[in-house]
Amino acid sequence: MRARFLEQSAGQADYWESESHLFSYDQTFAQRVAWKWDYVGEQLKRRGWAPRDAPILDWGCGTGVAHRCFFRAFPAAIPGGLQIYDRSSPAMGYAERRAQAAFKELSVRPWSPEQSATGVVLLSHVVTELSDAQFAELLQVIRFAAAIVWVEPGTFAASRKLIEARERLRDTHHLVAPCVHSDQCGLTLADHSHDWCHHFASPPPEAFTSPHWAAFAKLMGIDLRSLPLSYLVLDRRPVNDLPEGAARVLGRPRVYKAHALVLGCDASGVQECRVSKRNLPELFRSAKKGEFESLQVWKRDGAEIVAEGRVQAGVEPRAKASNDAGGE
Repeated sequence: MRARFLEQSAGQADYWESESHLFSYDQTFAQRVAWKWDYVGEQLKRRGWAPRDAPILDWGCGTGVAHRCFFRAFPAAIPGGLQIYDRSSPAMGYAERRAQAAFKELSVRPWSPEQSATGVVLLSHVVTELSDAQFAELLQVIRFAAAIVWVEPGTFAASRKLIEARERLRDTHHLVAPCVHSDQCGLTLADHSHDWCHHFASPPPEAFTSPHWAAFAKLMGIDLRSLPLSYLVLDRRPVNDLPEGAARVLGRPRVYKAHALVLGCDASGVQECRVSKRNLPELFRSAKKGEFESLQVWKRDGAEIVAEGRVQAGVEPRAKASNDAGGE
């Protein structure tokens, strides 16, 4: 099954073989997907976003890990109910049973392509299974959704598909995350044709202490520390304005002895920026330790970041700088 995904041939046919197959996936690879959804949930809370009172549609639900994570992050969405759709009937049955076991008060019903997708649509790791024509059809299906929360692998190809979706849907939806502006995506410009919008989730501590995960990582040859993802969140409702200077960090900083280089996206476009150890020691240290925040507020002098702040749950941060930086 993993080989099919790596070869991008998983979309050719239903790959679920049995109930035990679904269960085994749900306890292993799906948990890694769950850690990505947990990351996105935290980013959305920090952005001050929550779903409206509307049904949740998990399109291409698989074992249902996406909606289970979503309801844990936003329990107020449970009364709106859940719709599930997958080409695999066994997968839909498994997802329904797991959802109702996890959330006793949740109503679950199947969704069919003849219906409109007007509520909140969840999409998880689907683009690698879609042809170009199927991808275009999906965009038509979700165009009328109240909101879209879409999580994909953090690969160049998956990111570029999400950028395509962003550009084709920004005339009907407001951009929530990871975007900090609603203009054309800076990565569509020729200067950034080799860059992509991706981020990194952090596995929970048990990923490094449990014998289960140690055996799984060894068997599959997987580095559990690496959880790259790409994601896109859109809403028909206007979103809270971000502070001036808000920037989204793409990928990981490149750390050198006395500075770090960070690829940042803000209202002016995508640019590689510099964090000096001398001017911003705390920010440099966070880059060195792998704890660099995804959403920040920067004051820049050209490509040099001279002051920084954080965005936390709708609270506008105050920029801070060391005395050496000469900032406010």
